[in-house]
Amino acid sequence: SDRTIVSIKDYPVYDNHITFLFGESGIGKSLISKALYGLLDTSELVVTINDTPYADHLKSKWLTESRANSFFVFQEPSSHLNPLMKISEQLNEGSLDCGNERDILEYLWQYSNDDALDTILDVYPKPYRPSGGEKQRILLAMAFKKIQALIDQNNRDLSTYFVFDEPTGSLDNRYRNLFLRLLLDRYCKRQFTAVIITHDYSIISEIYNQYRSLVPYIHFKELSRVDTTEVRVDDFSPDDYLSWLNSSRWGTVKNSLQNKPVLEFGSDFSIFSRNLRIFQDRELTQPSPLTIDKGSVVYLKAPSGVGKTTIAKIILGIYKADSFSMKLCGKNYSAKTHQSAWTKHVWGKQAGMVFQHADESLDLQATVKETFDGLSTRMQSDLDTLLGQLFTPKTIEVIRHKKTALLSGGQKQRLNLLRTLALNTDLVIFDEPLNGLDFVNVKKVLELLNQLRMNGTAILMISHNEEIFEALIDEENILYLAEIPQSGCNNN
Repeated sequence: SDRTIVSIKDYPVYDNHITFLFGESGIGKSLISKALYGLLDTSELVVTINDTPYADHLKSKWLTESRANSFFVFQEPSSHLNPLMKISEQLNEGSLDCGNERDILEYLWQYSNDDALDTILDVYPKPYRPSGGEKQRILLAMAFKKIQALIDQNNRDLSTYFVFDEPTGSLDNRYRNLFLRLLLDRYCKRQFTAVIITHDYSIISEIYNQYRSLVPYIHFKELSRVDTTEVRVDDFSPDDYLSWLNSSRWGTVKNSLQNKPVLEFGSDFSIFSRNLRIFQDRELTQPSPLTIDKGSVVYLKAPSGVGKTTIAKIILGIYKADSFSMKLCGKNYSAKTHQSAWTKHVWGKQAGMVFQHADESLDLQATVKETFDGLSTRMQSDLDTLLGQLFTPKTIEVIRHKKTALLSGGQKQRLNLLRTLALNTDLVIFDEPLNGLDFVNVKKVLELLNQLRMNGTAILMISHNEEIFEALIDEENILYLAEIPQSGCNNN
């Protein structure tokens, strides 16, 4: 049956300016951007732009010229790299055969060892090789090749429309800042039109701290929902984020909850033939166990791929480690502990986890109500009260009997959070809890987590939202994870 997927009355494109577009995941940011760029399949979708047929838009001078001079960086790089071609070949395919990309790659990788970069260029892409962050940087390198070609042409009259869809989603702050620096440096040499779709509000701080002179050429916008299909673009005030950030530190829990460990995890552990160690300092000189008291939050930091999610899954018994030592709610666990101990004592009883990807955590064919039916004996409040923590009454009525698959990404993420919190466990592990949320819901989720903490729950936080969680959490509760040489683990 015919149904409207997304409708918007006014979607501004600022010629030769840069727009950062925020908004809930799944609300339509990518779909609208693909429509403007001419990437939608008209055999399955009926598209109109400015009340004209999509075919007319596809033949327009603006689009024809923009696509010739620009690039679309897709959110999921794995699905847009050819597994039958080496990375080096794809970097020079078609219109990308426009110059040497070596300087761009070396900048994005910050490698001093050419052999390491050459190894990546020689790879045929596979699901887990190169890593997600490396694939993302490959697509960024392609976009920067097009930008460099634009600079070299020295024709200021050419139309452009670069789209970067979640370009830093798999990158830590260091690599994100490298991307921003290269983008804005090139922009200063030759202005172009660009839209950066992102959930990373901390980009605002980086721009205001490092590139304030470019603010007149930068727009911050947020896509929000009017109803189930209609959305609108609003101005997003950078000061709203910056002022909130400066006043958002979480307070201290009640004294009665302090020094009552829920989790004690040894500093050294081994898994998948890798040795890892937890440190209490950024310089990685002081090993430290991971200890979380009642009412306390520990923020575990490490670059992508080091093992933050891995340690979470060891704690929950999802992964079997080669060696580790742990005490959870007074009970000892190690690599020798039988799997049944986690089933009997841990899962959904003493510990719960909000997994990073809601689509992989939820039964997409179940309705919202059915998602909680099996948890009813452990829920301390009725379904509407629980959902009301992160959804409006009007939205609850709309989604209660809707299949989870039909929810937006941000709605799924909020459902993912609430399902775990409904279990009321002693320890909750959050893996990227702010994924896919707009600013209003970022604040709601953080308020909910703070209340959870104040009520005595122990929290382990894993997130690339470094600026936000470093502002919220005391420095002594921030730990660092790193891989160490193959010299054995001490299990301290």
